[in-house]
Amino acid sequence: MPEPRFNGEIVAGSLMVNESRKIADLLLQGLDEKAFYAALLMDNVLQKRSPATTRRQSKLIRNRLLPLHEDFWIMIRDGSHEQAVQTLLAAAIMHSRILGDFIRNVVNLQLKTFQSQVTYREWDAYFEECKQIDPTVVEWSDSTIKKIRQVVFRILAEAKIIDSTRNLKIIHFSLLPEVKNLLDNDALRYTRECLEAIQ
Repeated sequence: MPEPRFNGEIVAGSLMVNESRKIADLLLQGLDEKAFYAALLMDNVLQKRSPATTRRQSKLIRNRLLPLHEDFWIMIRDGSHEQAVQTLLAAAIMHSRILGDFIRNVVNLQLKTFQSQVTYREWDAYFEECKQIDPTVVEWSDSTIKKIRQVVFRILAEAKIIDSTRNLKIIHFSLLPEVKNLLDNDALRYTRECLEAIQ
């Protein structure tokens, strides 16, 4: 059976810049599993009220960051806000093709056809296509689908691809040269193509 193209893990959160900086720092410290989770759950480095929230968000962030070279972690931890945001956007695209394909195929098409917005109507049409590509998507609950849409649009707003989640206006996106350099690797071609498609 083929591997599903899409996963629903993105429901756990958007780019979460502050939390991701802290997780990147823990990864750069090279902590073992026990020390890593001690920092999260006993020291509460993410400063969350609920251990369940800490677990959910840290799992998503770690899954996004672990496949990346430590140069990405350094950019996330030490870079400017914009550098961290774009690096985390790249990480989120790598981890979630439902986000990447939406940017590469739908937002890009809206730009090419001189549309000023990307709306829920485009999302709904896109999501129907996702069901054809990956039948496992059909099994997702309505609440999961709604949450995924909410998180995807929040990420677009955080990354300055759209102006806000209210007006959904597409704004000029410019990929930072230093982030583009990080993506200069054949294994990261899909992610780079997604981001270059909307410049």
